[in-house]
Amino acid sequence: MQKFTLLCIVASFAVWVPAGLRAEPAPDPVVVSYVSASQGQQERLLGASMQVDIQAELPKLHRFGRLRALRHVSRLGRLTYEALGFEGDRSIKTDVIARYLTAEVQASEKKDPSMAITPANYKFRYKARLQSDAQNVYIYQLTPRKKRVGLFKGELWIDATTFLPVRESGRFVKSPSVFLKKIEFVREYENINGVAVPKRIETRTHTRLVGQAQITIEFGNYAWEDAAESVPMAALSGEAY
Repeated sequence: MQKFTLLCIVASFAVWVPAGLRAEPAPDPVVVSYVSASQGQQERLLGASMQVDIQAELPKLHRFGRLRALRHVSRLGRLTYEALGFEGDRSIKTDVIARYLTAEVQASEKKDPSMAITPANYKFRYKARLQSDAQNVYIYQLTPRKKRVGLFKGELWIDATTFLPVRESGRFVKSPSVFLKKIEFVREYENINGVAVPKRIETRTHTRLVGQAQITIEFGNYAWEDAAESVPMAALSGEAY
């Protein structure tokens, strides 16, 4: 009887230990390596130029447009675009593509650490490992710790060798505008000399006025400048983006 009573006391104590006194789970080594590998990635893109092919569509209105441009990231981190050619509906250029690029430039200027994909901003949950001749990646489910504009719920694929991002996908948890119902995206990366650079971005924005807006961006022909500062480039409509 004494042994039984003692076991009950011990079990009760174990149940009622305050959460703040419990040992924290050990950090996931893959996530730790990913955060370490990701540090300084933005700085390594400084001075880079690349070609972009941007296709946008409003299926409900049967409108389509395609912009070819050069994308520049100066040594000081300034993001600009130089238009090479456009074809399609002019409203797609001004109302969809130009707005998208403006929002991208504004986001790049803020450099807000609260938007980074880190354990401080997201919960990481391991889902699976995908192994093939072409890929060897870890797949994690991401859940933002706060419902904030710019954060998303979805997946992160991490290269099993370099621990750099391979793919990000999901849905933003908070809309930046009352006119937008939801925004879904897929970002794919490729490794160039140890730098994870964008390869392809697909975005589907569900609006309240014109239905769904689709944007697909293909990146290619990366190059890095030696100059101390890149020259500001021409804008899509006479303004710097």
